[in-house]
Amino acid sequence: MHNSTLETDGISALGLTQTNMSCIKSDGFKYTLYTAVFSLVFIVGLLFNMAAMYIFACTLKLRNETTTYMMNLVVSDLLFVLTLPFRIFYFINQDWPFGRGLCQLSVSLFYTNMYGSILFLTCISVDRFLAIVHPFRSQALRTKRNAKLACCAVWVLVLSGSLLTGFLLDTTSLRYKNSSVNYCFENFSNKQWKSSLSKVVVFIETVGFLIPLLLNIFCSVSVLQTLRQPQAISRGGQLNKTNILRMIVVHLLIFCFCFIPYNVNLVFYALVRTKLLKGCAVESVVRTIYPITLCIAVSNCCFDPVIYYFTSETIQNSIKRKSMAVRNKNKLDKGLQTNMLQSQSIIQNNPRTQFYLESTV
Repeated sequence: MHNSTLETDGISALGLTQTNMSCIKSDGFKYTLYTAVFSLVFIVGLLFNMAAMYIFACTLKLRNETTTYMMNLVVSDLLFVLTLPFRIFYFINQDWPFGRGLCQLSVSLFYTNMYGSILFLTCISVDRFLAIVHPFRSQALRTKRNAKLACCAVWVLVLSGSLLTGFLLDTTSLRYKNSSVNYCFENFSNKQWKSSLSKVVVFIETVGFLIPLLLNIFCSVSVLQTLRQPQAISRGGQLNKTNILRMIVVHLLIFCFCFIPYNVNLVFYALVRTKLLKGCAVESVVRTIYPITLCIAVSNCCFDPVIYYFTSETIQNSIKRKSMAVRNKNKLDKGLQTNMLQSQSIIQNNPRTQFYLESTV
């Protein structure tokens, strides 16, 4: 197995210089983990995001700035979810037979989804900050047109970075010499890490994670401080205040749970691969944690619909109206069915009525 190899390092786990120090790298468990988690994410993520797309496209009559960001987030999630069957096939067979182009596209869509999700969630957080902290001054800024422009800017930024990452790097390589079995998503050489990937990591960690994280924290803290002021209750009511607090908690929990572990570990992973951070123990820990944090990050496709529900009262009202319409329709159908049964019973029990019906047939 390629994932149980020996590699020589010049620094031991204790930081002492040694020669011929062998670091055993065994992360073969990741294929079973990826197969199980990605299969679950594909099923749940596809169902949830298709339901969200149906709500946005068919049942949501009133659209605002927040729903604009959410619709773009749904598109980002669905694009990634649709590539998961190819990844699952690869993790099961440990071979990529679909060609270099599809591998590069799959890598690009992974980064598009992750950092697109981060940026769209940040847009929602900033929009909520403007609406609550600066409700009057932000009216001219918070328009559907500006929301669409912000979404276009996010797509341009994310696609430019992710497509460069996916299509300029050698994402596929032969697993063994004189073999047709191929890698995908992994096994980048140390040369690639030092020349290209390290710069990519610095860029995406700064623009795609660190700045959005700080913005999310700042906006959430500012909103909480505003809600603590006495005039906030008179402006929105206690019920609104409770809903907003719930939005913030759900938003931050999902953001922190999905994205912080992966992006923090990615920095250490890059340091290990570029040999800036050495030591067998460090490398073993980073390589073991990386697949786990990646699975957690991918699960954001399943959690985003939860944010849609808790963040938008428009969506909540739309779902409530839809459920009430279904309940009313069921009640009407039951009432009609009961009336028909009663009518049939009256006809059967009344010989004159039955004779009249027979004679007119």
